[in-house]
Amino acid sequence: MSRTGKPRGRLTADKRYSTAKPVPKKPVRKPKPVKKKSVTRKPAKRKAARKSMPLHRRIIGFFWRILKGIFSLIWRITWRAGVVGALLVGSGVFYYYSTLPNVEKLVDGRIRGSVTLMDRNGKVFAWRGDQYGGMITATSVSPYLKNAVIATEDKRFYSHFGISPRGVASAVKINLAAGRGPLSGNGGSTITQQTAKLLCLGVPFDHSSGQTETEYETQCRQGSLWRKIKEATYALALEAKYTKDEILTIYLNRVFLGAGARGFEAASQRYFGKSAKNVTPSEAAMMAGLLKAPTKFAPTNKLRRSQDRAATVIKLMHEQGYLSSAEAAFARQNPATLSPAARARAGGYFADWVMRSGPSFLTRETTEDVIIRSTLDPRIQKAAEEALEFVFDTKVREGSKAQAAIIVMSSDGAVRAMVGGRDIKASGGFNRATQALRQTGSTFKPFVFAAALDLGYSPLDYVKDEPLTLNIPGSGKWTPKNYADKYYGDVTLTTALTKSLNTATVRLSEEVGRENVRTVATGFGIRSNLADGPAVALGVSESTLIETTGAYAGILNGGRAVTPYGLVELQLQGDQEALMRQQGGFGERVITQDAAEGLIYMMNNVINNGTGRRAAIEGIEIAGKTGTTQEARDAWFIGFSADYVAGVWMGYDDNTPLKGVTGGGLPAEIWRETMIRVLKDQPINPLPMKVPTKAAPAPAQPTSVGPKDDVAERLLIDVLDKLLGNND
Repeated sequence: MSRTGKPRGRLTADKRYSTAKPVPKKPVRKPKPVKKKSVTRKPAKRKAARKSMPLHRRIIGFFWRILKGIFSLIWRITWRAGVVGALLVGSGVFYYYSTLPNVEKLVDGRIRGSVTLMDRNGKVFAWRGDQYGGMITATSVSPYLKNAVIATEDKRFYSHFGISPRGVASAVKINLAAGRGPLSGNGGSTITQQTAKLLCLGVPFDHSSGQTETEYETQCRQGSLWRKIKEATYALALEAKYTKDEILTIYLNRVFLGAGARGFEAASQRYFGKSAKNVTPSEAAMMAGLLKAPTKFAPTNKLRRSQDRAATVIKLMHEQGYLSSAEAAFARQNPATLSPAARARAGGYFADWVMRSGPSFLTRETTEDVIIRSTLDPRIQKAAEEALEFVFDTKVREGSKAQAAIIVMSSDGAVRAMVGGRDIKASGGFNRATQALRQTGSTFKPFVFAAALDLGYSPLDYVKDEPLTLNIPGSGKWTPKNYADKYYGDVTLTTALTKSLNTATVRLSEEVGRENVRTVATGFGIRSNLADGPAVALGVSESTLIETTGAYAGILNGGRAVTPYGLVELQLQGDQEALMRQQGGFGERVITQDAAEGLIYMMNNVINNGTGRRAAIEGIEIAGKTGTTQEARDAWFIGFSADYVAGVWMGYDDNTPLKGVTGGGLPAEIWRETMIRVLKDQPINPLPMKVPTKAAPAPAQPTSVGPKDDVAERLLIDVLDKLLGNND
C-alpha cells in the first residue's frame, strides 16, 4: 500500500485505564499450610503397619522398645556417674599423691621393734619381735629374688598402671568357682595394691590411740568394697609418685615373711644366714613362696612344705622365662635348706623366759631394736635336748603323753640350758621349767637337813625312824609313812636322807623347828607359799623347777642364795653402752659353808648308796636328791657336779599319776644322760664336800621335837643318856 506524503501519527493503544499512576497491588499472601503434627499421622501409619505385622513381630517390637528405653536411661546415668567418679578418683589420687614421702621413709614398716638374742659366745640363737634386716632396693637385690616375686605375685607388674582389670576378673572367677563371694579369697591385687595395703593407705600406727597392733593390722587388711576402692585409688597415687622399681623396693622391705622377719633382707638372714643380694634361685623361690601364707610356709615350721611351695615358684619362673630349663631343673634338684642357726633353733623356751625377765618396754613391747646377750650355752642346750629325746625314744612307751622339763645352770644361777617340754623346739608355749607349779616331794628334804646342819647337827648324828603320829590343831592326827612302809630305828642324818626316810625327816623338822626349815628354803629361793604344818618337810608345797634347781645351786656354791638369770647385757642396736647388765645371781648367805659342805656329802651318798644310784656317772662326783609326790603325780631329780646344777621334772600336765615312775627312775636317767653330754671333754673337778671324820653318839631321845638352840647342851644330854643306858 503506498504512503501519501503526510507523516502518519504514532499509533497508540486504546486507553483503557485512567491516566493516574497505577497503585501497585500488594501481593496476596498465601496462607501458611497448617503443619500437621507427625503425632497425628505416625501413630496412624504405625498402627496400620503394626496391624499388618505378624503377632510375634509385634510382641518382639514391644519388648525391644522397652529395652531400648531402659538402655538409653542407663547410658545417660552411667556417663554422668562416670564423669563424677573420674573426678572423685582424680581428687583422691591427687590427695594421696600429695601426702606420699620419699621412698626411704616407707621401707621400714614395723610397728614393734626387734630383739636379737645372743648366746654366751656372742652368736645369735633367737629373734623376737619384728626383725628388719636393713634397706634393700629392687636393683640391689638378687635378680633371682626380684624375678621370683614378680613371677609369683604380679607378672604384669611392669606393664599395668597399678590396677589389673584382667587380674581382678580372674580372681572373681576363681572365688565364685570355689563357692566364695566375689571379693573373698583371691583378690587379684597387683604388687602396687599390695604395697598400698602394707602402707595401710598412709595411716601409721598410733601407740597413743588405744588401738592394739592386732586391731590396726586387721583394719589395714579389710576386704570391703569401699576399702578396695580406696586401695585402688592409693595404688594409682603410688604409680604417679614413684617408679616401678621404687614401688617394688617398698614392697620388698615391708612384707612379712614369717618367723618375725619383715622384709626379704631380714628373712634371708633369718633362714639362710646371708644377704638377700646373694640368694640362689632355690632360696629366692622359697622366700617368694612365703608371700602366700608366711606362717604356714615358713621353713622353720615345716621345711618340706616350704620346699614344695618353692618348687611351684620355680615352675612359674621357668614358664615366664626367668629361669632356663637347666636352671629350673637344678633348683628343683637342690632345694633350699635352712642355715645351721635357723635349723637348730636352740633355746626356744629359754628365749621366751629371757624376754619375760627383762623390762617389757625393752623386750616384749619394745619399739626399738634391742640386742640381748644371754647366759645360754648352745653346747649344753643341745646336750639337754638330745638327752630328753634319747630317753623318751628308748625308755618311754610309744604314745605316752607324759611331759618333762630340764634346767641346767652354773652355781651362781646363770642358766645354761632350758627345755620346757618334750616339744623342744617350741616357742611361745607353756614352759614347764618356769611356769608349772608342782609339789616337790622329797627334793624338798635337803632344806630340812640344811636347817639342822646350820644349827650344829652333824651328818652322823642320829634320828629315830619309826612310826610317828602328830596331832595337828584343826586337822586332827597325821601319820606319815615311809615309801616302802619299812622303818629302820635309829639312823644317822646321812642315812635318813640317803634312803629318803619320811618319818625320820619329819622328826628332824619338828626338832629343829618348822619355821627354821621354812626360813632356809625361802632363803635359798623357794618363793612359793610353803605349808604351815609338819608335812612341809615332805615337799607338799608347790614350786617350779627353776626355783628348786636354783635353790640347789645355793647348796653347791657353799650356802649363798642365787637368783637364776639368763640376761647378761641389754643394749640398743647401734649403741656402744649397755642399758642393763647382770654380773651374777649371788645373794645373801643362807647357811654356813660348813653346813653346805656337810649337806653335799650327804647328797653324794644319795647317789652312791641311795635312791639316786641311776644318776651316777663313773669317775665323776655327783650329789643330788630324788623326789616323788603322792600317787606319783610328779617325779623329780635334782643334782649337781662340781660345776653344774641340773634339775629334771616329769609328769602329766593334767596331774594324771605316772605309771611305774619315781624320781630315782626316768628323771634320774634323763639327768644322767644330760650330764654325761654336758661334762664330756670337760675338766672334772671334785665336789666341795666335807666328809665327817668321827661319828657322834646315837641320841637317846631322837623323837624329841622343837628347835635346837644349844648344841653343846644337846651333846651333853646325849652323853649322859648313853652312860645311863637310855639309848634307844
